[in-house]
Amino acid sequence: MTKPLAIVFHESLLPGSQIVNRLTDLGWRVQAVNIAANVLDLVRREKPMILLAELALRHGDFCGVIRDLKQDADIAHVPVIGYTALKNKKLQNDAVKAGARLVAADSAVLDQLPQLLEHALAVE
Repeated sequence: MTKPLAIVFHESLLPGSQIVNRLTDLGWRVQAVNIAANVLDLVRREKPMILLAELALRHGDFCGVIRDLKQDADIAHVPVIGYTALKNKKLQNDAVKAGARLVAADSAVLDQLPQLLEHALAVE
């Protein structure tokens, strides 16, 4: 059986690379990307089961990427789990409004990753 594919967008090495490693340990195939402008094309081409994304960018707005993903009928079904600092409430709210299924604190995403995946992939 083919392993499910997750795309992980991250600019910061930590926790991004740790998330990639954790997903691999959980039996996922993982494709990492570190340029936000490349995310939508990668999602369209690779058809992942899930997208995990660092929300706080040095330059740019990942919430815009989430909005664009959710407006594209071919990929709108892909659930998004965003992560950012616990104190960044505005960004967390903006990501949910943009269409992220879940937003987690970057300090907790590794510990809770199996539960976050299960929740994000649950059929509504």
